[in-house]
Amino acid sequence: MAVPKSKVSKARRDKRRSSVWKLELPGMTKCPKCGAYNLSHRVCKSCGWYGGKEVLKVEEEKA
Repeated sequence: MAVPKSKVSKARRDKRRSSVWKLELPGMTKCPKCGAYNLSHRVCKSCGWYGGKEVLKVEEEKA
């Protein structure tokens, strides 16, 4: 059975785990309909289109 010879200190343990904390930049794409940036494979929040079809009806703000 595998048993460690000595205790691994908190500093050594945390040093080993430190390279995993940073997340990659999410895949942002431009919407072909309106040109707004959004996450890929998701409905555009600006215009409500996905895959060449209108999925959501987005009301435009009246200023």
